[in-house]
Amino acid sequence: MDIKEILSKVDHTLLAVDATWDDIKVICDDALKYNTASVCVPQSYVRQCADYLNKKIPVCTVIGFPNGYNSTASKCYEAYEAVRQGADEIDMVINVGWLKDKRYDDILNEINDIKGHCCGKLLKVIVETCLLTDDEIVKITEIVNESNADFIKTSTGFSKAGATFHDIELFKKTIDEKHGSTKIKAAGGISSIEDAEKFLALGADRLGTSRIVKIVKSEGLL
Repeated sequence: MDIKEILSKVDHTLLAVDATWDDIKVICDDALKYNTASVCVPQSYVRQCADYLNKKIPVCTVIGFPNGYNSTASKCYEAYEAVRQGADEIDMVINVGWLKDKRYDDILNEINDIKGHCCGKLLKVIVETCLLTDDEIVKITEIVNESNADFIKTSTGFSKAGATFHDIELFKKTIDEKHGSTKIKAAGGISSIEDAEKFLALGADRLGTSRIVKIVKSEGLL
């Protein structure tokens, strides 16, 4: 796969707790240079990023992050406020405890409530696959596919592990069996061009990572 095509699928991400504006500005500059799908940044930097990028690259941010157990009302407000500040894409974290408690309607309703507060912007649903059984991954994929969200996403990158090829295979199989249109984002631990290519080949539409751009820069691939 052409490296430019891979980069066009990358949400170039920096969510470190100690990230400064100087750090965030670097990934914005990288995104502009390498034409990534978006930059994914903490909500506190959304307005600065939106002003700096001036609609040349979409701005993505996270809500209910990284644990997902915030109240639905607070997640909805976060989503609305992020969009008001200039976010084009929202990555929300589900309440994993609700999934394990089989509160499926509550999860579906929360996703749809948050989507309603995104004012037409993209919503990606982070399900933290490393904490789930295969049966739970299938069930949450069915729920997200039934919802108004646009993407299902593997991981925050802040838990026990990130995306695996098996996660993407389960997502894809479940969505296809339901004849769904939900897109897939692999995130967390994507550390090589080869891994990126395989995630995309298995059905991922987006990759949440900072390492791919770093590899391209360090190896002079473009």
